[in-house]
Amino acid sequence: MSGTLNKVMLIGHLGDEVKMHYFEGGGCIGRFPLATNETYTNKTTGERVSNTEWHNIVVRNKAAEICEKYLKKGDKMYVEGRIKTRKWTDDKGMERYSTEIQCVDFTFLTAKQESGMQQGGQPQAVAPSQPQVAQQPATPAPTPPEQPVEEDDLPF
Repeated sequence: MSGTLNKVMLIGHLGDEVKMHYFEGGGCIGRFPLATNETYTNKTTGERVSNTEWHNIVVRNKAAEICEKYLKKGDKMYVEGRIKTRKWTDDKGMERYSTEIQCVDFTFLTAKQESGMQQGGQPQAVAPSQPQVAQQPATPAPTPPEQPVEEDDLPF
């Protein structure tokens, strides 16, 4: 394989609220920490060991605004993106490095009922479940007549 791949897929919990930074041109960036956990049993002691890894997530523009609006600390989410390491100089002139996940896609995994809050910070009332009504199956659409399949040399 001659190509390369820089792809990250994470499922974790937000460690803090989304911090937004707005630019003059109208763009924005949202940043937040995401915690992933690994739990295993130590074979020599039989003790359960849990390790938490923290990831710095960066989302841009509309995606950042959506995250800021709907996510809160502790929410579970899926993040897909790529690793990016930035080099910068701190206040004391020291070179520093920061490794981030540049988010390309995400999915919220915490249901609104689980978070217990709705927009505006008011407790959310859970509606009683509605009885399920059985629906009549739709009549199937007529299938077109099968056409002959041409043979080719492709293995798939």
